[in-house]
Amino acid sequence: MQSVLFLCHRLPWPPSKGDKIRSYHVLRRLAERYRVYLGTFVDDPADWRYLAQVEALCAEACVRPLPPWRARWRALAALTRGDALTVGAYRDRVMRRWVERLLADHKLELALCYSSGVAPLVMRHAQLRRVMDFVDVDSDKWQQYAQQAGGGVKRMLYQREARRLAEFERTIAAQFDASVFVSEAEAAFFRQLVPESAGRVHGIPNGVDAGYWDPRRACSSPYRLGERVVVFVGAMDYRANVDAVCWFAHEVWPRIAARQRDARFYIVGSRPTAAVRALGQLAGITVTGRVEDARPYLAYAHAVTAPLRIARGIQNKVLEALAMEKVLLATPEAWEGIRDFAGRQGCIDASPEAMATEALRWLDAPQAVRVPAARVEVLSRHDWARHLDAYESVLCNAQRGAACVDAVGTAGLEACS
Repeated sequence: MQSVLFLCHRLPWPPSKGDKIRSYHVLRRLAERYRVYLGTFVDDPADWRYLAQVEALCAEACVRPLPPWRARWRALAALTRGDALTVGAYRDRVMRRWVERLLADHKLELALCYSSGVAPLVMRHAQLRRVMDFVDVDSDKWQQYAQQAGGGVKRMLYQREARRLAEFERTIAAQFDASVFVSEAEAAFFRQLVPESAGRVHGIPNGVDAGYWDPRRACSSPYRLGERVVVFVGAMDYRANVDAVCWFAHEVWPRIAARQRDARFYIVGSRPTAAVRALGQLAGITVTGRVEDARPYLAYAHAVTAPLRIARGIQNKVLEALAMEKVLLATPEAWEGIRDFAGRQGCIDASPEAMATEALRWLDAPQAVRVPAARVEVLSRHDWARHLDAYESVLCNAQRGAACVDAVGTAGLEACS
């Protein structure tokens, strides 16, 4: 059985937020085909309870704590070295020693890096066949942050990160055997930035677990009787999500609340920032914090909103809403990378008035309306098995004359302390 070094910036379990959904499915596929050596970080204390499930899939694992204060300290140290903050945050001596020891002791030929921050761990190992899953063009996301920031030091810092990270992304693309992105649109955008490496850039979309995100699964409504709900679901410490719900709450929600007395806006997701928690003080808005299961909140909502203004790649929250047969109120940024289809209900519009008008149309219904065409679209175009087959093909083609492997391997494990 062949082996793979999988370096991931965040523990790929559970599939509870955008980047972890993709890494979770990639890890599970790797475990079916390869002996997996996993190097990863834990930035959320709640994730430690899943460690045994991750380790059970691996031949060996090095799992390092990365609390927010440490990530910020390392990022600031990167300023003095002229590095990107993203790269500095994952500069970990224990992880580097583990990688060096692993490569010295085992005949590994393939390394998969998930997020550019972990790429320095294998940059000097040219003998490895290396694949980079960027997911999104993060440098452009930082440029969007800079545009949203206005002026001042924050804007300058974001612009610096956009420049430094773009330089590093180009270096990775030139040195690695393949670069992967979450959509063909994202891959095409990156090819324009690195024409010299364009032939090694691939777009492989995310899928959606249609068995899990199934509106026919029995569940009870989390809402109070008579409430007509617009819901947003996402990690509420993520900058793009925070910006999205704040914009919706201040620009769209007042237009809805003024005309629909029973309307409610629910913001569902873990670790809400102070800005998000403050929205819960506004009339008709509820901030739930972390919930064990987001599906009931989607199932019983009259409409799901995805009002992102900062976005790259494919939004998992959109795919999940479609799988749940929901009316969707999305901005064009949130819809990027997803094909429009007949039977879609809702709107794709950045106008507060247009979004509010469409929301009111569906809130007038006595109960939530299902959109079967949305689920049909997800099942036909966003199947995980098909996308993972394409992913594995990229990995196989990156190996020196290696054939794809068939066996499943789980062996011993090791956790770094």
